[in-house]
Amino acid sequence: MLERLAVLPQYLLPKQALTILAGKLAASESGNLTTQVIRWFVSRYGVDLGEAADADPASYRSFNEFFTRPLRPGARPLADADFICPVDGAISQFGAIARDQIFQAKGHHYTTTALLGGDSGLAARFNDGAFATLYLSPRDYHRIHMPVAGRLTRMIHVPGALFSVNPTTARGVPGLFARNERVVCVFDCDFGSFVLVLVGATIVGSMATVWHGTVNPPRSGVLREWSYDAQAPDLGKGDEMGRFLLGSTVVLLFPADVLRFNPAWSPARPVRMGEAMGERSGRRP
Repeated sequence: MLERLAVLPQYLLPKQALTILAGKLAASESGNLTTQVIRWFVSRYGVDLGEAADADPASYRSFNEFFTRPLRPGARPLADADFICPVDGAISQFGAIARDQIFQAKGHHYTTTALLGGDSGLAARFNDGAFATLYLSPRDYHRIHMPVAGRLTRMIHVPGALFSVNPTTARGVPGLFARNERVVCVFDCDFGSFVLVLVGATIVGSMATVWHGTVNPPRSGVLREWSYDAQAPDLGKGDEMGRFLLGSTVVLLFPADVLRFNPAWSPARPVRMGEAMGERSGRRP
């Protein structure tokens, strides 16, 4: 009840208008003002610019350029694991998909079909499979990498709401990750398929992929889909696949009997891109 009361103002806020405004401000190149905002943000959220390829706040022309900054070489070594964590952030939830039900928070589940924009055929591939929901806070590195090698086959932009995706909102808004705007990326790989979903949120100006560029805006309000055949990008484990302009959440879906999660993982635990997420089922630790 307390969580629902805490998120009540979000139902009333003009979230899309705020997000559009924030996107324009973050993209603006305002010289010294931009640098001052970046310095304030670094101090407010404890951003470690020592990991960045360019540690000088004054070198970034816009806030977006700072927010999507690359890391210096070697900052995120890849673990010797079958599956690696695709982002810096914190574990929201992870574990088994109960037939088609994904656990969001105490008292809240949502279906794989809802998450994937109503595509029940695609969703059926992940019945009784595994999922991981990873939250990226404002301080985190905001590029997204491949957890395992794969070939892109489809991308679906699903319009939706723009609630915050922080832990309080996840506990207070039913079906949050299947309600918010999102970009569903479907990959083929040696064990079948997996899905990586970029979930939008309030103030998240846009989401982008390395093969398409900026996916949103535009926000047309209708589902959009792209299919990739002969020109399908092949991406290796650890390769960059996309980025958020301001923070958000990634949801991963895997088929049944494929992934055994890292036993050190637990909800709310911080994670870093490149660390071990898990091993193929049936293999010895």
